[in-house]
Amino acid sequence: MNPESSSGNAGITPAEAKRNFFVVCFALTFCFVVYSMLIVAVPVYTLRLGASPLILGSVLSAQYLLPLVCAIPLGGVVTRYGGRVTLIVGAVIMVAGLLAMHFWPGYGGLVTGQLLVGLAHLQMVLSAQTIISNLGTGPVLERYFGWYATWLSGGQVVGPLLAGALLDKTQGAGQVFLAMAGFALLAAIAGFWLTGQARERMSVERKETGFRAQWALLLGNRGVQLSVMVTVLGMFALGVYGSYLPAYLESLEMSAVVIGVLVSLRAGVSMLIRPFIARLISAVGGREPALLLSLGTLSVGLLLLGISGQVVFIGMLSVLVGIGAGLTQPLSMVVLAESVDKARRAGALGMRLMANRAVHFLAPLAFGAVLELGGFGLAFALSGLGVGVAAVYLFRFLRRQGTDIRA
Repeated sequence: MNPESSSGNAGITPAEAKRNFFVVCFALTFCFVVYSMLIVAVPVYTLRLGASPLILGSVLSAQYLLPLVCAIPLGGVVTRYGGRVTLIVGAVIMVAGLLAMHFWPGYGGLVTGQLLVGLAHLQMVLSAQTIISNLGTGPVLERYFGWYATWLSGGQVVGPLLAGALLDKTQGAGQVFLAMAGFALLAAIAGFWLTGQARERMSVERKETGFRAQWALLLGNRGVQLSVMVTVLGMFALGVYGSYLPAYLESLEMSAVVIGVLVSLRAGVSMLIRPFIARLISAVGGREPALLLSLGTLSVGLLLLGISGQVVFIGMLSVLVGIGAGLTQPLSMVVLAESVDKARRAGALGMRLMANRAVHFLAPLAFGAVLELGGFGLAFALSGLGVGVAAVYLFRFLRRQGTDIRA
């Protein structure tokens, strides 16, 4: 799974690029196994505690609260201390959060664990993206991010299946959170094998990486604007899908195993499509048509999700969401990485992730409010329609501004 025999970056040898790429993918795969297990475990366990839709939304949103205020500062931390140290520390924080969920049953442990896991996940992803963004440019970077996202999708396929199998054997949470802590520990251990540029520390002033600097970058850089907006739309769709699909399927009285399979289906489709991102971009005529295709499939997949309780129909819509998710996030990372210089890259990635987490925080709350008023059908339909309308407006706006991303 080496995307390129040459790193495409004169500062990194091919051997170092290959080693760091593999270690990052290995560590982040375990991170996303945990993350995707939580997507199934937290909603199912919260419902088993008797939570209302609004309480469920609050518990789900807790994971994204700290990243709202910490994403940009953490970008500066990654720049100053290097991706290796911050990835390992993030994994240790994740272990602590999962142990809190295991040893403190009920809402208190869930919320505390969600807060810590959310911060840890942000830190690990930001460290990994910063390391990979320095491995190449152009099609080389597209392939690196495509394969990186493929590894993560593999973790997202395995995670829900594991969570479903573990939850199916118990009425509470059982050992599911303890198993996740074991996976997070493996990610921390893997981080010690990162070498070379992954350990590189850069001296930057706070004014170059702080909120004001990132706000100025967002206002003045069209590539960053596009990356952030595509991230917002894609993550809104995935936030709604990931947070409430298990609850929707639980309301249809499907077993935890079936829920795990349907959630994994989306990740499986994303995993299959991501290695071919560079070829797909070329086939459809550039990055702009590819992004439109991805947002369109996300919109349709959400729009129709709540109209049927048939497993096959829900599975087909999960495939559409998987196609959209498989393209959206790697492309948005490539666009951003090529739009800023190396010293500002971690901070810009942090800003993108802050937008990511802001949407993840707000989407379950907004969806939960609509769900309380109109049920799953209306809530999914309005969410899908919103993504589609916003995507059309975004690309019309960028064309009026003369933004060209067709490379």
